[in-house]
Amino acid sequence: MQGVQGNRNEISQNLENKARLLVKCPDKPGIVSVLSTFLFKYEANIIESSQYSSDPEEGTFFIRIEFHCENLQQKSPMMEQEFTQIANEYEMNYQFYYLNRRQRSAIFVSKELHCLLELLWEWQNGDLETDIVAVISNHEDARSIVESYGIPFHYLPANKDIRQEVEAKQITLMEQYHVDLLILARYMQILTPDFVDYFENRIINIHHSFLPAFIGANPYDRAYKRGVKLIGATSHYVTNDLDEGPIIEQDVERVDHRDDVATLKKIGRKIERRVLTKAVKWHLQNRIIVENNKTIVFH
Repeated sequence: MQGVQGNRNEISQNLENKARLLVKCPDKPGIVSVLSTFLFKYEANIIESSQYSSDPEEGTFFIRIEFHCENLQQKSPMMEQEFTQIANEYEMNYQFYYLNRRQRSAIFVSKELHCLLELLWEWQNGDLETDIVAVISNHEDARSIVESYGIPFHYLPANKDIRQEVEAKQITLMEQYHVDLLILARYMQILTPDFVDYFENRIINIHHSFLPAFIGANPYDRAYKRGVKLIGATSHYVTNDLDEGPIIEQDVERVDHRDDVATLKKIGRKIERRVLTKAVKWHLQNRIIVENNKTIVFH
């Protein structure tokens, strides 16, 4: 894995002058001009810009800007300090993201490994802008696969009777690894409100149905009994309302009466893999802004 790490270090160096700025604020004339003028002052070149207004009259304005700026590491403290004045004037919620600072991710998984494998393949290929620093599971099934990638594996048995004790250990591990993002790759345990609040808008889950249909357990069995003609999967941020967090991505495939439950599950796993991977990539690329219980996703 040394070659992989070397490539990542080289990529990080190439990105040291690139950053992203995400802004959410009340919509009013002149916001784009103010932002572009601010970046121009620091000789920054805008590489990509996407924006959206919920309503041009008293709505909310969202924008994602990716830019290149020479000597960004030296300029960034001054930029951020000056930007607070603009943010206060325009009532902005904002965040700067520097591309040479890779986010650190942990994956939680149970017994079904298809989503985990997809993420590991994408990570190995360099297509996930993250360092996968740990995999945590309430089963041993994934250990050999995870450790073959040189990633630490932690087995923490979990059930409803010891849930708080286990989550305390999980939080300790996340702090030790300085984790930015938690990915639930078919982790079949309900998280407590305290745990979810600790990682607000930083836990991405894959649900094996097209929400809001078939919330909860055994969605393929219920879909089969209902005779559905489309099955799907949904990736969303985790909140304390089960399977009702802000939706990031969804997809479907057509099925018919000849498909039994086993076939539906097989088709569904393919959808789950691609939906979760897309959601994780968009989060890591800072393409998502959460607004109440919805998301703005700049593809």
